Amino acid sequence: MKTFDTADVAVGYDYTDADPGVTALLDRKQTRVSDHLSYSPIEVSAVETHLKNFFSKTAPGSTVRQVSRMGGGASKEQFLFTLDNGVSESKYVLRMDPIQTAAETDRQREFEVLNAFSKHLPAPRADWIDYEGKEFGQPFAIMNFVPGVTKPTAKSDGPNVTGIGTTFNAKLRSELAPQFIKNLALIHNIDWRQEELPSFAEPRPNSQQSALWQINWISRVWRDDKIHASPVAAIAERWLRRNLPTNSDVSMIHGDYRTGNFLFDEESREITAILDWEWAHLGDFHEDLGWMLQDLYASTDDNQRLICGLLTREEMIEAYESASGRTVDLKTLRWYEIFCAYKCYAITLATSIKAARDGANHQDVMLSWMAPVGHRFATEICKMIASEETA
Repeated sequence: MKTFDTADVAVGYDYTDADPGVTALLDRKQTRVSDHLSYSPIEVSAVETHLKNFFSKTAPGSTVRQVSRMGGGASKEQFLFTLDNGVSESKYVLRMDPIQTAAETDRQREFEVLNAFSKHLPAPRADWIDYEGKEFGQPFAIMNFVPGVTKPTAKSDGPNVTGIGTTFNAKLRSELAPQFIKNLALIHNIDWRQEELPSFAEPRPNSQQSALWQINWISRVWRDDKIHASPVAAIAERWLRRNLPTNSDVSMIHGDYRTGNFLFDEESREITAILDWEWAHLGDFHEDLGWMLQDLYASTDDNQRLICGLLTREEMIEAYESASGRTVDLKTLRWYEIFCAYKCYAITLATSIKAARDGANHQDVMLSWMAPVGHRFATEICKMIASEETA
């Protein structure tokens, strides 16, 4: 029987070749985490005071009203508020970093990609940012509020976690699925080089660097945040490093494209916004497809496994190829499917548990709940790698 080394570093592989923005982000996280005591959720009254002080300087004469905490947000604290400039009033969403999160991400990149891509497809527009946390003591971004729901409001059964176990009736699926795929194709086909994206780094085209940057990112997350060593993490990392795919076409990657991260209007059945761009980066379009294919986001209807509750695997690939004009490489897709399961494994069984244990996040109960979910990803990783090794 084979035995596997569970050491943190896969010997003989290059860990230094990484997205420079991600390396800086994770370095900042390590410094911040090492200095913190415990974290308490910021009170709504304190948020209101911060907002009033901020807008007294950035939009003199404006009035901040109706500040309230928004649900969800395992990665960010989120608040809804109204800004009245004396002529009109608008609703905005404040997204603010706690000390540790389920996913450490970059407010500057989120700000840039929202402003670039909201011109081309339904997405919030980011209007203000404090990248260094000078105003509130924590980095934040403020974006316009977009109405809509993430799942049918008539359905009260099933998990409350957004995007997990979400189901749609056949008519809603038939109307949402084409929009869902069309918007993903738009993200991948927009010429990002024509946009203002100074904090984004481009991996080398026609190389394995797109995949290498991703595995180096998540393997560092695992090493920094793990509570216990894991044979599954070691096996997954080694398999992924031995099988890096080549990417000939660098695209913008959303990074968290799935049900739960888009809003739709229940009357018109139109998608009103693609949300949660915090993981956006440049890379291989197969990555977003591999993320959508994760079993956690699927549902079953008429004995069919539906990707993101919307369409079968075969339908998803066919619809994506038709909408994007691209050809999906099934071998590359499989690599990213395994990689995304490994990424989810690190998020659930390393970062989330560590943040909850350290009292460094406002959603410690939610993050603790995610731990058992990690074992589901472990099972999927083992199944997929085993099928590849015996193919």
